[in-house]
Amino acid sequence: MAPKRDYYEVLGVPRNASPEEIKKAYRRLAKKYHPDLNPENKEEATEKFKEISEAYEVLMDPEKRALYDRYGHEGLSGAFKQGNFTWEDFTHFSDLEDILGDLFGGGSLFDFFFGTGRRGERREYRRRPQGEPGSNIKVVLPLTLREIAEGVTKEIKLRKYVVCPHCNGTGGKTEICPTCGGTGQVRRTQRHIFGEFVSVSTCPTCRGSGEIVKEPCKYCHGEGRIKKEKKIKVKIPPGVSKGNYITLRGEGHAGRRGGPPGDIIVLIDEKKDNTFIRDGFNIILNLPISFKTAVLGGDVEIPTLNGRKTIHIPPGTQSGHKIHLKGEGIKFMNGYGRGDLIVQVNVYTPRRVSGKAKKLLEELDSLLEKPPGFK
Repeated sequence: MAPKRDYYEVLGVPRNASPEEIKKAYRRLAKKYHPDLNPENKEEATEKFKEISEAYEVLMDPEKRALYDRYGHEGLSGAFKQGNFTWEDFTHFSDLEDILGDLFGGGSLFDFFFGTGRRGERREYRRRPQGEPGSNIKVVLPLTLREIAEGVTKEIKLRKYVVCPHCNGTGGKTEICPTCGGTGQVRRTQRHIFGEFVSVSTCPTCRGSGEIVKEPCKYCHGEGRIKKEKKIKVKIPPGVSKGNYITLRGEGHAGRRGGPPGDIIVLIDEKKDNTFIRDGFNIILNLPISFKTAVLGGDVEIPTLNGRKTIHIPPGTQSGHKIHLKGEGIKFMNGYGRGDLIVQVNVYTPRRVSGKAKKLLEELDSLLEKPPGFK
């Protein structure tokens, strides 16, 4: 399977492109690659049309775009319902109708993608109304430095609304709403001197579902959902930072009476590490050494993220000297390469010195090179 192309490359826009520039590029490409305009190469055009629509879906959504800019395609693993983009994930059909409406003779684009879909064919389509959408769930996920360095899959346990298995989310025995006739909407017409004004609003009787519960389910009491403890797995890429978040699409609370589910938003937090200090993709280790080791040099065993390692301290090492261990830091988000471990050497000065030690130090000081000073 060929690797996915960069979304900015697909639409031919720079990485700092504005929404207006992205929409302009999509408009141009959508007209170029629409399958109905490429009858001799319809299969290839269909794939191309889907590719540019996937790029448009991601780059026009600020949340998806931020994830993609930071983590690449891997960062969008939870952004699509089936893992990979399908037309079910596309939320810009209104933009397509604006761009390509003339191709369908006033017909529905939804029919093109999910119905008969042939140009010139029109059929009456009535969307089945859905209940109230489920709410999102926010989860704060603390991670250790080692988990951040390598990436990790975590299991989250929570209580959330799920579809009632006894009524399959309907809430019980239902019938068509007498107020809206099953459309989930009510239309009101007001007349004034300039003509008629028609307003459309959610039906107050069924709250947009198009149906009312005649006999409520005894398990969910007409809600169409019940609370249940669930375990959700979330894949955390390496290199995340405090304040980053990962969205698990459709994993939030189930909607009321068949409404679409919300999302789970996983907020990343970092646990304090007692050994290392993080600096981007590098990690810093403060290493105290004795005066003798600083003067004469020697081998010192240090901790790393992958176990203990021996490093050499060169003779005459000054306090504050840094030793870089390449590739011993945090893995890059793209999985290729990693940061460094920076060992910062500090010469340890004893706080308590015996009389004998003082004598020896004074004798030693007379023999050693004097530090440079001001004249």
